[in-house]
Amino acid sequence: MSDWQDLDAVGLAADVRAGRLSARESVETAIQRIEQLDPRLNVMVGQRFEEALGDVDRGLPDGPLTGVPTLVKSLGADVAGLPTTRGSRLFADRVAAADSELVRRYRASGMVVLGTTNTPELGLNASTESALHGPALNPWRETHSTGGSSGGSAAAVASAMVPVAHANDGGGSIRIPASMCGLFGLKPSRGRISPAPYPATLAAITSHQHAVTRTVRDSALLLDVSAGPLAGDAYGIASPASTFSDAVDRDPGRLRVGLMTSLTNGPDTHLDCVAAAELGARLLESLGHEVVVLRPSWDSAAVQASSGVLMGSAVVAAVDERLGELGRDLRDDDLEPFTRLLLDHYRTVSGADVVRALQGAQAIGWQIGRLFDEVDVLLTPTLCRPTPELGYLDTQDPAAMYERAIQYSGWTSTFNVTGMPAMSLPLAQDAAGLPLGVQVVADHAREELLLSLAGQVEAAAPWQRIAPLA
Repeated sequence: MSDWQDLDAVGLAADVRAGRLSARESVETAIQRIEQLDPRLNVMVGQRFEEALGDVDRGLPDGPLTGVPTLVKSLGADVAGLPTTRGSRLFADRVAAADSELVRRYRASGMVVLGTTNTPELGLNASTESALHGPALNPWRETHSTGGSSGGSAAAVASAMVPVAHANDGGGSIRIPASMCGLFGLKPSRGRISPAPYPATLAAITSHQHAVTRTVRDSALLLDVSAGPLAGDAYGIASPASTFSDAVDRDPGRLRVGLMTSLTNGPDTHLDCVAAAELGARLLESLGHEVVVLRPSWDSAAVQASSGVLMGSAVVAAVDERLGELGRDLRDDDLEPFTRLLLDHYRTVSGADVVRALQGAQAIGWQIGRLFDEVDVLLTPTLCRPTPELGYLDTQDPAAMYERAIQYSGWTSTFNVTGMPAMSLPLAQDAAGLPLGVQVVADHAREELLLSLAGQVEAAAPWQRIAPLA
């Protein structure tokens, strides 16, 4: 048997299934690693260790991931009995009465939920540094950001506290922390995973559930476990021809790859990030794919305008709903300054503004969709800038946030607006030696193609799976 921390979720489940390791030993080891590393990294915001061991002792479902411990982001998904804090003082005492549908599916696969992870307030920062929970620290370098908004989950997986963890992505919140923490991060297509019990509001059109993982096959198996509609979902998507796991070992064929390294009407892309994308392009060429250079056909400012209205309107609704639950008005210390500024701004948005944002999102989708008449996938940097030091994205300074936030979502948020699947591959490092991801995007519902390509890349150029400080 390999050392526990070296196993991915597929390997760990195989050891449990073969009797080389018991489910209880697996969960106890994860708890020990969390207790050892979390005081250093500040990943956990809620824990259910005794309850998790009770789950094991009562008998786990016989599924493909039996005995695999995991964590759930404290935003966009609920774990019964634990607060879903959303990284906000306003939601700090909101305890979930029941599991989200995604968490229910994780448990049905045999996974064991150990707790919830750190996130910025309402997911509105590309760095996980909330006033409520404090910053999550990057196990590659503790002075630097983990990314956001799934930064707690990313730090937990990169440090091998657990092999996989839940994440979600409304503007890059899977791919940004995957890039900063050296992980594989796949944002599925719109409609692939049910958002229940959170209704498919405007933010849900751009926000997609999945996970951060150390291996491609883990991401694929988790997608097999979690994908599929729930009766009554507002939108859905066709099921794949076979399993996502099968796709990982399938030859993707010779692909035509569209390389893009500069945004139109958006922030400049740092030379380290451009170099990462160009490294990815050379690797794909060495694997027999054809790379052509393209200029983005979309206006980045239009993406941000549509995304801002859709996400901002959902923030207003969430805050108002919470205040209704509490039966009081908003207090000055309920929200961080940046969140409060956004809230006040988006309260002025009209119904017509929302319709125009939805129409703009569709127009951008059609623009990008036409690119897939020329190429099979798009290849871009994941980020416009390398991983920042903690404090660079400071929500106490709204003016700085307005200037700096787009530097981290400029490449990623486009594909939330379009609903297309996109992944960050941990293929490069910046000049300071920190991980840098490379983004690959496919047309709607083509996760199988991305997973096939990712499996090929991982086999040809395997990445370091555990951060060096862990």
